Amino acid sequence: MLTIDFKYLDIKHGQKILDIGCGEGRHTAEACRFNGNFCVGADVSHEDLLKAGEKLKLNEEFFPLQDSTAALSVSDITNLPFKDNSFDIVICSEVLEHITMDEKALVEIKRVLHPGGFFALSVPRFWPEKICWFLSYEYSHTKNGHIRIYRKKELLKKLEAKEFDVFKIHYAHSIHSPFWWLKCLTGLDRTDFFPVKLYHYFLVWDIMKKPFITKFIDRLLNPVMGKSLVVYCKKRQSGQSQRIAPTVTK
Repeated sequence: MLTIDFKYLDIKHGQKILDIGCGEGRHTAEACRFNGNFCVGADVSHEDLLKAGEKLKLNEEFFPLQDSTAALSVSDITNLPFKDNSFDIVICSEVLEHITMDEKALVEIKRVLHPGGFFALSVPRFWPEKICWFLSYEYSHTKNGHIRIYRKKELLKKLEAKEFDVFKIHYAHSIHSPFWWLKCLTGLDRTDFFPVKLYHYFLVWDIMKKPFITKFIDRLLNPVMGKSLVVYCKKRQSGQSQRIAPTVTK
């Protein structure tokens, strides 16, 4: 299940792509499908990187990398082990809401991204996330859980301050919002509640089968209840003026 839409990243042959906070590697694996690139999946969790490695191996069986190269790195987003201007594209999906020093994380992303390079990020959308926090104390107090809720204007202001020019905004995963509301209402660790189990089966079926009807419903509802806010921007080049207002998909 991808949150970032790669069609907005203008990926070209021979580019270097960083997926920071890659988790189990869903976006890293997708980046590897663009031939001729060097893709790095980085995360602070060694356990998640092991799973990402397995996913990359499986991905290569079905979609051979040809002349692309993939690598994994244990990395702290607030202190990245990469040189300045190392990457043409940086992806950071559902990470910043976990980070205490999110401002420092953005500074590091800016540092390793080439001037004019693309930066795609996503965070939980304010009001669906707010409902989760309201329904469950545990949701916002689990280890390595969500420690903040971003408002769109707040996030855009942070990006502008770091000289990222936003050109596209949209919302994603509307059909996932009710699932998390149900889990928060009944208990995050409960596995015996039938409506939650049924909804989970439905989501797995949707991810595996990708039917047109659920894709259509998800797109229809995203502007109203999309769980993720997705933002695309470019690192401003030296002396470049600020870009025009971003396009928002509704």
